[in-house]
Amino acid sequence: MKNPQSLQQYYEWFIQGSVPYGSWFAHVQSWMSMRERENMLVLSYEELKKDTRSTVEKICQFLGKKLDPEELELVLENSSYQAMKENTMSNYSMANRNNFPAGVLMTRKGIVGDWKNHFTVTQAEDFDKILWEKMAGFPPALFPWD
Repeated sequence: MKNPQSLQQYYEWFIQGSVPYGSWFAHVQSWMSMRERENMLVLSYEELKKDTRSTVEKICQFLGKKLDPEELELVLENSSYQAMKENTMSNYSMANRNNFPAGVLMTRKGIVGDWKNHFTVTQAEDFDKILWEKMAGFPPALFPWD
């Protein structure tokens, strides 16, 4: 991964798809185009944060798995952001650090909407415009962030 000189530079690379794994827009389009398949479940981080219990229950229903109340509580406890950030099996602390640029954290804050603290008004407006151009034809509800 190239080391950007600023968030603005990375933003431009991201919009162009000049980042590891290519265009985020193409990636999302390809998955969202399969959203109607019976073996596909689309969830958002926003949805998960808003109502974790219901989202976990939705996942269980999709998988055909009924959890006892105690099992559901364990899932909720162990899948919380804080629990996963502290768990070496999910926090990437055991991963080869050569795969990540210096200073890159795989877990940050676990909150929704932090992008607003980093994007300029112009970046946010440009991103919205590009997003809706690229995602034309998809229901806006698939993109629940504000």
